Amino acid sequence: MYLLSFTLILSLFDALIMHLMKETKILSVQVGLPKMLDEAETADPTGKPWTTGIFKTAICGPVWVGKHNLIGDAQADLSVHGGPHKAVNVYPSEHYPYWKQELNLTEMSYGAFGENFTTCGLLEDEVCIGDIFKIGETIVQVSQPRQPCWKIERRWGIRDFVARMKQTGRTGWYFRVLQEGYVEAGNIFVFMERPFPQYTVTIAYGIMRNRKTDNKAAQALAQCPALSPRWQENLRSVK
Repeated sequence: MYLLSFTLILSLFDALIMHLMKETKILSVQVGLPKMLDEAETADPTGKPWTTGIFKTAICGPVWVGKHNLIGDAQADLSVHGGPHKAVNVYPSEHYPYWKQELNLTEMSYGAFGENFTTCGLLEDEVCIGDIFKIGETIVQVSQPRQPCWKIERRWGIRDFVARMKQTGRTGWYFRVLQEGYVEAGNIFVFMERPFPQYTVTIAYGIMRNRKTDNKAAQALAQCPALSPRWQENLRSVK
């Protein structure tokens, strides 16, 4: 018991040092409403019309971040996107050079993954489930890793894009909003709390992917109260 407590204290101390040593901030804020696209408006090779909210536009100046989404933003399929535990979609800017080279894409502006916040200074193996930050006027909490969906493939016309994101762990994550308010590009992340240092976004995503072969880890993660209810449910349902 004492060893575990000491380990957690060290983890929290390391987290504080990490955030003091480097600046984490929002580089760009994007919003967009769902729209129907046809074959002339998308790189999708099937050419079939589809409705999506993945196309986002960068916002200059402050934007209101509410409990369910940003003003001017919405999702096409609310059964798997958006809501109070996935109010803000976050993606690190550090991944963009990799994808541009890997996919041979010269034009890939921020928002290319449908994210609301394109960030700098924090990656999936550094941020943890339950981490709390103050950004601008808001207070947000990491709720779950992002699970890339098929719409990213249709957006870019690359059939194995989702598989590549999963394999590399370059998935991003979601924030729930604890305190509503305005944010804008350039706002700094102020680290406030890390209640579950054992569950980085990378580790949590790996547990979800391997939940059928490591049920013990899946059930342990399912007990994390900061994890989104949908993820808790999916982990508990593993037989």
